[in-house]
Amino acid sequence: MNRRAVVAIARKDIKSITANIQVWLPMLILPIVFSVLLPAVVVFSARASQGDTAQFMQVISGMLERLPESSLTRIISSFETDQQKVAYMMLNYFLSPFFLMIPLMAASTVSIDSFVGEKERGTFEGLLLTPVSMRSIFTAKVLAAFLPAIVVSLVSFVLFAICANVLTWPIFGRISFPHINWAPLVLLVMPAISVFAILTNVFISARVTTFQAGYQLGALLALPLVAIMIGQFTGFMLLDTRVLLAVGIILSILDYVLLRIIVRKLDRAWLFESQVR
Repeated sequence: MNRRAVVAIARKDIKSITANIQVWLPMLILPIVFSVLLPAVVVFSARASQGDTAQFMQVISGMLERLPESSLTRIISSFETDQQKVAYMMLNYFLSPFFLMIPLMAASTVSIDSFVGEKERGTFEGLLLTPVSMRSIFTAKVLAAFLPAIVVSLVSFVLFAICANVLTWPIFGRISFPHINWAPLVLLVMPAISVFAILTNVFISARVTTFQAGYQLGALLALPLVAIMIGQFTGFMLLDTRVLLAVGIILSILDYVLLRIIVRKLDRAWLFESQVR
């Protein structure tokens, strides 16, 4: 594998992100909404629970009772005030599936532009005709999608943690975020779901001709996360440490299977045929 070619192709793809508003705008808006607006909404809701919100707290208490027993539920139950219960439960429990939207959508957007965008610009055919090996081209494009997705996700998490702790300091008087559940989510599930989105979009890119079509199909990957969100809010499931570790392992296995399939099909004829349809 030609490392110099990998770096050059990856750098070219990353530079093209800043030149395409369809790519960088969604990657900018979603982290801002998650990292800044959602903590503000959570704090507002928690502070509102101090007033005439008995019905609201009954709903929150009902959700808490339906959740499976875990260290998270025990911590929430130990708080004395409704404000603390609401804020801690929202920040450390309900918002975790929302966070996974960031690496998923960022990886999908960049990877679709990397493959389908090249098709629209008419540059991928020329890349396939170069003496660079297919392994080098594929590695470069995966890195060009993976690195921005991970950077955006990590920056979003740090920004969210800062905003969450600053806004909730008057409620707790201490740092309240993150719970240990976020460790496997950030360190294992986030990279695994990014790779899964990238590899899946390799197949999607072979079947579509425009960035918009690829983006719409790639958005279907968010449906399982929507189901998880519904399960969280209904109390059907709890994304505790064990569940998140299991999800991360399953996604890693799927990544390996997809990678093996792609490597078997990775030849210039297959890629060239898919790009000129």
